[in-house]
Amino acid sequence: MIGPMKTVITPPAPQAADGTPKAPDPAGDTPKAPELVGDTPTMRLIGLLEVIAGKDRRYSLQGLVQETGLPKPTLHRMLQQLESTGLLQREGNGRHYGIGTRLRRLAENLLLNDSLHGARHMVLRQLVQEIGESCNLTALSGSEVVYLDRVETAAPLRFYLHPGSRVPVHCSASGKIFLAQMSLAQRRRLLSNAPLEPYTPKTLTDPEALEKEMRRVRKNGFAIDNEEFLPGLLCIAALVPSGDGGPSNLCIAVQAPVMRLDATKAKGLLPALQRATLALSRIAADSAGPAPDA
Repeated sequence: MIGPMKTVITPPAPQAADGTPKAPDPAGDTPKAPELVGDTPTMRLIGLLEVIAGKDRRYSLQGLVQETGLPKPTLHRMLQQLESTGLLQREGNGRHYGIGTRLRRLAENLLLNDSLHGARHMVLRQLVQEIGESCNLTALSGSEVVYLDRVETAAPLRFYLHPGSRVPVHCSASGKIFLAQMSLAQRRRLLSNAPLEPYTPKTLTDPEALEKEMRRVRKNGFAIDNEEFLPGLLCIAALVPSGDGGPSNLCIAVQAPVMRLDATKAKGLLPALQRATLALSRIAADSAGPAPDA
């Protein structure tokens, strides 16, 4: 039996002024070892844990040298620190390292006690069942929008952007929502350091045109990305209200191929989308717990 067709999407390269893709950086063609990103020894230890936990295998010291590019004495010292805390443990002949009991318990406790994520995911799942298209929970992270969670439609043709994916703020529906609730000064400060790259011919790259779009978003209470980030993809997003009426850093976005969803049909999904945003707002309020006694 042949399963549903899935379109796997990677973010497109920005286009040059004539509409052609910008030339790739030749240096980017060479595979690189994963970097242990971090400005402190603690952050580099966390990076090493991410490398080891990222694959279903046991690593030797030499294997980690090849994987990370770090000097053997440095890695040996880091492994000793992680082993002494129970986050890693030696296995087999004592020359290979795997996940320790303490780290495994940490992961299990995180999953066990993360009822907030489970409740939010159920709201997304119910929304997808109601409208029949993929839905995302998003947040602003710097000059990008990050996907916190996503539930896929069962439709045979769909775009696939997994949780953790990042998209530009100026040409995504969620990004427009976040930009629209900023002050003009905040928005200009952010966009002046995040060039308005043209990802498709429909991407708004003129600051005045983007400001006009921001006024429309504030007036309507929703935002649409009509093939501005990916050709053939339309998104509509609405803000999850904050409990105190202030700025929010959560959006729900509906996403579908333009052959199934145009802007007019997308607006017809707004009642269901807004019910879902209110449900997420209530979940956030409940998770905050009762206010402390005065």
